[in-house]
Amino acid sequence: MSSITIRQISITESDTDAVVNAANSGLWQGGGVCGFIFRAAGAEQMTEACEKIGHCDVGSAVITPGFNLRAGYVIHAVGPRWTGGGSNEQTLLYSAYQSALRLARENNLSSIAFPLISAGIFGYPLEQAWQVAVRACRDFISVNADFCIDIVFAVLDDYIKAAGEKILNDSAG
Repeated sequence: MSSITIRQISITESDTDAVVNAANSGLWQGGGVCGFIFRAAGAEQMTEACEKIGHCDVGSAVITPGFNLRAGYVIHAVGPRWTGGGSNEQTLLYSAYQSALRLARENNLSSIAFPLISAGIFGYPLEQAWQVAVRACRDFISVNADFCIDIVFAVLDDYIKAAGEKILNDSAG
């Protein structure tokens, strides 16, 4: 049976089959979560793997090896920059989660750890980011009932964790 949980842990320490990088469309080593993942995986190897792919559209995802991470794979999902909500941000963010989860299924991965995509330096409002993330994951589980996956959200502080738990619990009822 699939599950969604929220853990206060660095995504680079996750023991899931894959971790998700909140990537930019150029797949370059960035700041925030992206920078931490590149450095922990081995920046040179990850940069080389991403350069071979070259680009990833907003709302899409691509996969690379995890290199030095505990996770065997990194799924690079490109969320939108928040510009006020009138530029299709919700649809693009939902699509980024769905694309990452489809790659997990295609690669027969049983567990995946997400950051809260777009909620950091891309500026997506926290509560709205959680709502989209939880809905995208619940929808994926519902449509893919024959596929079992443990979805973990890796967050770094109590406030973000509590906000996510509230959305997760509210959406369950």
